[in-house]
Amino acid sequence: MHNVDYPKILGIGNALVDIMTLLSDESTLQEFGLPKGSMTLVDRELSEKMQEKTNGFEKKITTGGSVANAMNGVANLGVPCGFIGSVAEDDMGQFFKSKLEENRIKPFLKKMNTRTGRAVALITPDGERTFGTYLGAAVDMGADDVDPKVFEGFDYFLIEGYLVQNYALILEAARKAKAAGLKVALDLASYNIVEANLEVLNDLVDNYVDILFANEEEAKAFTGKEPEDALDAIASRCDIAVVKVGSKGAFIKQGTSKWHIPAKGSKVVDTTGAGDFFAAGMLAGVSKGYELEKAGQLGALLAGRIIGVVGAQLDAEAWGEIKAAEAQL
Repeated sequence: MHNVDYPKILGIGNALVDIMTLLSDESTLQEFGLPKGSMTLVDRELSEKMQEKTNGFEKKITTGGSVANAMNGVANLGVPCGFIGSVAEDDMGQFFKSKLEENRIKPFLKKMNTRTGRAVALITPDGERTFGTYLGAAVDMGADDVDPKVFEGFDYFLIEGYLVQNYALILEAARKAKAAGLKVALDLASYNIVEANLEVLNDLVDNYVDILFANEEEAKAFTGKEPEDALDAIASRCDIAVVKVGSKGAFIKQGTSKWHIPAKGSKVVDTTGAGDFFAAGMLAGVSKGYELEKAGQLGALLAGRIIGVVGAQLDAEAWGEIKAAEAQL
C-alpha cells in the first residue's frame, strides 16, 4: 500500500466525465465543425446533440479532466494524492466522486448548482482524439473556493492549464500553494488555449511555477520556438522544464543539465491522457526521490501504456506490469 514517506501530490483541474466515442471515420468531426485533434468548448445544447448523434457508436464512460487523469496515475504508483475541483449534485458528479475514492484520491470537491462537466471525446480510426467539452460545474469554481487548509500535508501542486481561462482562480490557487510551501507544477493546455491566454501564463510561470510541462505545439505557442529551443527558454524561467515530443519522447532540462527521454510503448489506440500520464509518472518519480532522468522514464512508461487503450484508465493487470517495469528502471 501507500508508503507515507513520499511527498504528497495535490492537483486542481476541471472535474469532467469523459464520454469516449469511437468513430468509424471523420465525418462526425466535420458535421460538428470541430478541428481534428483540438479541444473545443461547447455549450450544453451542442454537447447533448453530440451525445445523441453518436448514440450508435461504441462508447466508454470514464472520469476525465487532465489533472484528475494525472492524479489517477499518481495514486496507482502508490503516492498519496488529492484532487480539487467542482461537480454538480447529479449522476455524473456522483460517478466522478466515487471514481476518485475508488482510486484512493482524496476528493476536495465543491458542489455546484449546474450539471457536471463532460467531454465528448471523438476518436478517429488513427487514434487521434477531438474533444467537444461542456464544462458545466467544472468552471463554477472561484478563487474563494480554494481553501488554504487543503494544502496542508501536500508537497507538490499540479495545476491544469485549462484552468487558465479562470485566471483569478488559477493565480489564487498558485499563490496559496506557494504560501503553504508547495512546489508548483503546471501542465499547459491545448495550444489554442495557450495562445489565447499568454499574459496570464507568463504571470503564472514567472511568479509561481517550479515545473512546467508542455507538448511540442504548446511549447511553440508559449515561446514561439521549436522544441529544444523552447525547452531552453522555459528552463530559464522555472526550475524544471519538460517538453514532450510525441513518438520522439520528451526533453527535460534543469539548470544546465538536459536529458532526452525516449518514448516507450508501441501501438497507438488513443492518445487521450498521454501527457497527463507522463506528468503523473514524472511527479510520482520526483516525489519518490528519483533522479530527473529516471522520473522522466517513469513518465514515459506510463504514457506508453495509456496510448494503447481507449480512455485514460488502466486496469489492475496493467498497473502490476508498470510497477514491475518501474522496479527495473
